[in-house]
Amino acid sequence: MPDSPIQQIVCCMGQPVAGNPTQFMIERAFAAAGLDWRYLTLEVPPENLPDAVKGLRALGFRGGNFTIPHKVAAVALMDELSEAANLVGAVNCVNRVGDRLVGENTDGKGFVQSLRQVTDPNGRRVVILGAGGAARAIAVELSLSGVAEIVVVNRTAERGQILVELLNERGSTPARLVHLSGDYVVEDGFDIIINATSIGQGDAEARVPLDLSSLRPGMVVADVIFNPPQTRLMRDAAARGCTTLDGLGMLVNQGAIGFRIWTGVDADPGVMREALEEYLEI
Repeated sequence: MPDSPIQQIVCCMGQPVAGNPTQFMIERAFAAAGLDWRYLTLEVPPENLPDAVKGLRALGFRGGNFTIPHKVAAVALMDELSEAANLVGAVNCVNRVGDRLVGENTDGKGFVQSLRQVTDPNGRRVVILGAGGAARAIAVELSLSGVAEIVVVNRTAERGQILVELLNERGSTPARLVHLSGDYVVEDGFDIIINATSIGQGDAEARVPLDLSSLRPGMVVADVIFNPPQTRLMRDAAARGCTTLDGLGMLVNQGAIGFRIWTGVDADPGVMREALEEYLEI
């Protein structure tokens, strides 16, 4: 916590920034913690990102977030990277330590913290649908958490293979690719299924290409989509007796991790979740 009452500022650099639930959540958490801090959303075109990071340094911002499309480009603009950010090859959170900017990736950490509320990932076998930025961050963090195996399911084989090779070469978890055509049938012995695609964002009826008959009671089925929190996948999995995990928990935990990194203070996750639910009108 700062020693003086001077207002501190963190920011979110992304494109576009309209309707940012993270700002609503983080500022509510600042108020609850008694911190005179502000979280600003800044629309930054890709070609202006280097200058924007220079501005972050010059203006004394305490840190910030990077959203799509800046997470990969931000790597080269940091002075130092965390283990997760280095492995993922993307930065979504930056912390100012003295004059140095330290890049972190909290996407995967936020998911794993949420997952731990329902099961210990250590030794579990995991299916990840998708191979984009969210899938990459989650897969790396699960590997660091000691899962036994990761199967990456993706329609684009080349993109999926890049993630698999990363996990096999630099992670500690064996991984393999399933090139998706049709609906994916969950293999025996796998007990955590994660939708890390954008399917369902803003569409409660969008269908993930998953054979529901291969879901078994007791499986954990997770979705990174937070709006709506009850996606079709969540409803279908719950109807088959699975334990479900919505994307709100990941977003809250990721925000809480960033909050701690910037302020040194633990955020109240209940306040943050309540703020998100208010923002999303649920």
